[in-house]
Amino acid sequence: MAHLQDNTEFSSSSKLPLGLLNFFVYGTMVIFAAFFQLYLQDIGMDKLEIGSLMAISPFISLLAHPFWRYLSDRGQNMRAILLIMLTGLLLTGFLVFRANTYQMLYASMLLLFFFQSPLLAQSNSLTLGYIEGRQQKFGAYRLWGSMGWTLIALTAGLIIDSMGQNGIFLLFSITLVLAMGSAILLPSITLTSNTPRISFREIRRTLQNKYFLAFVLCGTLVSIPNAINGIFMPLFISDLGGSRLQVGGAVFLSTIFEVLAFILLNRYVKRKITVLMGCLAIVSLLFALRWNLMAEATDPIQIILIQVLHAVTFGGFFYVGTRLTALFLPRPLRSAGQAVYAFALSGVSGVISGFLGGWTFQNFGPVTMYKMGVTFALIGALGFGLLWHHIRKNGYSPSIHLEQNGK
Repeated sequence: MAHLQDNTEFSSSSKLPLGLLNFFVYGTMVIFAAFFQLYLQDIGMDKLEIGSLMAISPFISLLAHPFWRYLSDRGQNMRAILLIMLTGLLLTGFLVFRANTYQMLYASMLLLFFFQSPLLAQSNSLTLGYIEGRQQKFGAYRLWGSMGWTLIALTAGLIIDSMGQNGIFLLFSITLVLAMGSAILLPSITLTSNTPRISFREIRRTLQNKYFLAFVLCGTLVSIPNAINGIFMPLFISDLGGSRLQVGGAVFLSTIFEVLAFILLNRYVKRKITVLMGCLAIVSLLFALRWNLMAEATDPIQIILIQVLHAVTFGGFFYVGTRLTALFLPRPLRSAGQAVYAFALSGVSGVISGFLGGWTFQNFGPVTMYKMGVTFALIGALGFGLLWHHIRKNGYSPSIHLEQNGK
């Protein structure tokens, strides 16, 4: 948790810099997420090499997240830590885009991931710290981030098309500098270290819950092809003759309706474990449909239109999965459960998707890669369906399950 220093008032004039900070941080991330693979392809890397390089990030994040959290707690200045991360990202980005050997590229990427992987978590924590105890909602600032992600994705493609390889580094640098400027305009914030730590014992207890473990395994299966698409969709568009503008358009359409999906899900989906499990099985089937459509695509415009399904598939999967994690576990283990769920869906699936997706794309092509994604999604849907049937028939209580484990 965090709060402003007593002698500092978070005035209305500070709301704009906080919104702009979210806008440019998310904008920086989408430049990297959507266009960096194309830069790597332009400098001569093949699909497997690109996938392997992108798979490094989840490994580095395991070290980076606790390191930056420790510094935030010890230094008690979240804004200063965020500025250090942004500065480090700018400097390591310069090294990455100036690397002239694969050894230098891999070494500089290790440093870049160290600053980049916890950046969204740190900016979200900073935002929550500023608005705590005030009549402001985190969702409003998260909307600024979504706007940055979608609008910069669309404009970046056009600029990179006109400027070539140097365009991506220029945009990357400009958005980072603007994010740093927005952070500097904010008042200082002091961190209060009362956030409970997640122990290995709590993680072990969550993994002893066979229902939760099955839920996480099925979720990982469904998330692997989604992570593969995130890495290799821009390369697929490029192979079909598409432009950077079309890549940006695909990213734009894939995220512009996310907020609407979250609002509708929050309003109409009942927070009941059987209802949510049934929704997750349906969303997994929609994922399978999405990957099958991708496998059949023969034109960049088709891929762009297919990305509209992202709001329903990923939006539904993220929302429902997060809710189910809380229902599967008793309150004392929910933080540990969310950590396990996030690690499986972003860490484990990220590593597998980079290597497996790159190897499949390189050796068998994008059609086989997306057909493989259909298989993963269908297996995940079957698993969720079986869980739904079992829980509907026998019922489920996290507290009873905890007692059955003898804990």
